[in-house]
Amino acid sequence: MSTRIPESELILTPQGRVYHLNLAPEMVADMIIVVGDPERVPKVSCYFDKIEHQVNSRELVTHTGTIGGKRLSVISSGMGTDNVELLMTELDALVNVDLKTREVRRDLKSLQIIRIGTSGCLQPEIPIDAHLVSNAALGLDTLMSFYNWSSTTPIEQFTRKVKEELGLNFQPYFANASESLLSLFGDDFYRGVTITAPGFYAPQGRQVRLKPRVNGLVDKLAAMDTPFGPFTNLEMETAGYYAMAKLLGHEMISLNALIANRARHEFSENHEAAVDSLIKRVLERIIF
Repeated sequence: MSTRIPESELILTPQGRVYHLNLAPEMVADMIIVVGDPERVPKVSCYFDKIEHQVNSRELVTHTGTIGGKRLSVISSGMGTDNVELLMTELDALVNVDLKTREVRRDLKSLQIIRIGTSGCLQPEIPIDAHLVSNAALGLDTLMSFYNWSSTTPIEQFTRKVKEELGLNFQPYFANASESLLSLFGDDFYRGVTITAPGFYAPQGRQVRLKPRVNGLVDKLAAMDTPFGPFTNLEMETAGYYAMAKLLGHEMISLNALIANRARHEFSENHEAAVDSLIKRVLERIIF
């Protein structure tokens, strides 16, 4: 018999929905597109043939509907791996916990989750507004320090090398994408390895008034070679998604519109068009 999850550990609303997402199990599809910006949710759902559910809860906005006969949800996470952890845990609870008995279900379901986001590119040869699929991601945050995360020996050696090279006082983590979802996106997408930072400025090597502690962060990262190839881009969520998906047993992939090139100090002239183009390409691959 499964252990009952206490009310203080999995908080539900008076309507029996998971607390932060404000969703009930029937309101979420088995395939989910996640975005960071709440305003990006309707930019995906505008392509739906029909919308069944629309829920706004803080920065967590959900639209669930159908397109081409396929049921699909699009949900915004907000920024950062702290929000990713919350989102992934509550999505998993919706499909793998009986919310009435508060017990884990005997037969677990695996969701398919696709992130559509924006990112800054590290490699000078990749053009602005290109679309990139993350084969794997390095987490420069401490999220996995609070979970029973384990890596193969080569990966452990690599993350230890990153820790030493950057002078960090914590161990980064490294996780890879779902092979089945990777197969949906072919050679017409750039492939790379993403770095997930716990902030936008110093954690990504930017300086406004405060000087970052790690000197030359971007150059150091761009020069490193990983078990999956060179680092290609910097953002704030992908590694958290990949690690949480692996721990929970879900299929996960992250795609980015590269709206800045850090090596060339360039920014997109029309980043919204680059994102909309990526949304259309993703929908074409998963629906048709």
